[in-house]
Amino acid sequence: MALGVRLLLLLVLWTLAVPARSLREAGDGGCYAFSRPVILQGLTDNSRFRDLCSRQRLLALFGDSVVRLSTANTYSYQKVDLPFQEYVEQMLHPQDPFSMGNDTLYFFGDNNFTEWASLFRHYSPPPFSLLGTIPAYSFGIAGAGSGVPFHWHGPGFSEVIYGRKRWFLYPPAKTPEFHPNKTTLAWLRDTYPALALSARPLECTIHAGEVLYFPDRWWHATLNLDTSVFISTFLS
Repeated sequence: MALGVRLLLLLVLWTLAVPARSLREAGDGGCYAFSRPVILQGLTDNSRFRDLCSRQRLLALFGDSVVRLSTANTYSYQKVDLPFQEYVEQMLHPQDPFSMGNDTLYFFGDNNFTEWASLFRHYSPPPFSLLGTIPAYSFGIAGAGSGVPFHWHGPGFSEVIYGRKRWFLYPPAKTPEFHPNKTTLAWLRDTYPALALSARPLECTIHAGEVLYFPDRWWHATLNLDTSVFISTFLS
């Protein structure tokens, strides 16, 4: 089974032609890595990392550590520092559907990798990279209904450790209809239902243990369906 998974992954990487499970087929959008979102399963064994990411263990190890939160809007203007335990106990709750993005704080990225090294050394990232680049990692924990509205950057992988994360994606040539200071939950409530079928994004739900590859410059928004732990690997 593991060999079959490896062969499938090689096929994905070298043919550049396998669309993600649950995603409608998309154009290449001029991407320089393989050109479509792909969901990968059985890529690495992160069971040890998952064990260490339980609420009890994270609080025991890092409760007093200061973490940096970003506002959950497209440009993440504001940064707030506070103890990790305070974030978990007071802010890790379901998203208020009427809050604006600049009023919603989100723990993702801006990690102190020296202080959190004892955790991150147990993570096995996807075994792929782009020549001439050094992967960068971002770790996140967020409540149900939270997420980041549409934005884009270079290619990478996103793995869910706990929970489920819904993704909405558009190729680079197709700019989505959205407000940069409205949360993904508000967009899903107010904008998504009125979109014509041809204007709707590619969509998928990533479950614990699955990895999504997102191509270069693809627009994407995320929505955590549960309290979720996740980590992304940026390739450029």
